[in-house]
Amino acid sequence: MAAVFTKVFFVVVLLTFSLRVWLALRHSRHIAARRAAVPAEFAADITLESHQRAADYTRAKLRLGLVSGAVDLALLLALTLGGGLNGLWTLASPLANHPVLQGTAFIALVLALSGLISLPLSLYATFRLEARFGFNKMTWGLFVRDGIKSLMIGAIIGLPLIALALWLMTVTGRHWWLWLWLVWTGFSLLMVVVYPTVIAPLFNRFSPLADQALKARIEALLARTGFRSQGVFVMDGSKRSSHGNAYFTGFGSAKRIVFFDTLVEHLTPAEIEAVLAHELGHFKLRHVLKRIVTTFLLSLAALWLLGRLIDAAWFYQGLGLASQGPAQALLLFFLALPAFTFPLTPLMSRLSRRHEFEADDFAARETDARDLISALVKLYRDNAATLTPDPLYSAFYDSHPPAVLRIAHLKGEPS
Repeated sequence: MAAVFTKVFFVVVLLTFSLRVWLALRHSRHIAARRAAVPAEFAADITLESHQRAADYTRAKLRLGLVSGAVDLALLLALTLGGGLNGLWTLASPLANHPVLQGTAFIALVLALSGLISLPLSLYATFRLEARFGFNKMTWGLFVRDGIKSLMIGAIIGLPLIALALWLMTVTGRHWWLWLWLVWTGFSLLMVVVYPTVIAPLFNRFSPLADQALKARIEALLARTGFRSQGVFVMDGSKRSSHGNAYFTGFGSAKRIVFFDTLVEHLTPAEIEAVLAHELGHFKLRHVLKRIVTTFLLSLAALWLLGRLIDAAWFYQGLGLASQGPAQALLLFFLALPAFTFPLTPLMSRLSRRHEFEADDFAARETDARDLISALVKLYRDNAATLTPDPLYSAFYDSHPPAVLRIAHLKGEPS
């Protein structure tokens, strides 16, 4: 059985990687073939230079993504079938008298190794690729400080959480997966509340919106849509990147509205209101709740499946591990799972795109659709988002509808 599972795992991983490569190359060729002309729908608002910059930026990210995918594949095979996990388990063996501590150290070693291997690509993406296209504002000092903060937060929060998970898997019997799911669900909900007020301010400054006219406009929108929040904040995103964005964070009455300072600078008050109305649409139409519930149900199904595999020797042996236990099971499962669930990607993407259309419809009812259209066009241009994605690639990956279809939908034109 172990030998069969090894072959199945190897084939699935290679097929998944091959499909990713094929989709990326197809996407790149599609964009390159349409680089010479701006789509007619955008010709009045986006210059050829901006269109070509977006095409080159997208293709550069695709090339880097292929390299990153190849590195991830090599690391996965080295850790599993190559025996790397056995070596890391041996490194954690001095803690063998304390199984939970040994398991925690083992998982931490794998995470640390993965982080170190991905670091060069992260540096290249930030200081070469993003800088080449004029987006990077990150300094080396800020990059180091962010890294140190992330490591400290990971250690303070992540290590105890891993230890708790392994302890639950050890002491709660055959239904450990349900107990672990309950703890994970509670932790996730807690982080939704804690992150915006405790963790996010460690990395960025959040200032109350100073523009009183814009603030009054936003408060009027919130009042007529029945939305309550702790306030509207502007985040200093420009100290890391010139990309613009807006988002909601928090849960219940602790919800916050956050605008990147770059977005506030580049959009008119009417456009900002329209963008905010779109985001409000996700809450009013319960998209956020649906996504949370979907995530929790999928995690429950995954942990239930792991509960069926945890005592199967072929599962460990088939993935190259000579030992078995809670830490090995947890790590192996989540290393192997993405390859097997990759076919679900287009289904989740399609659901997300449907939600985006619905949120656009909500914004068009609460504000002027023309303001949302002009805001989107500016965001496409300023963020160098391609206007000509490959349809198959977009259907597989994109959480937002392609620009042409989205604008046509807002104009009420048939797709």
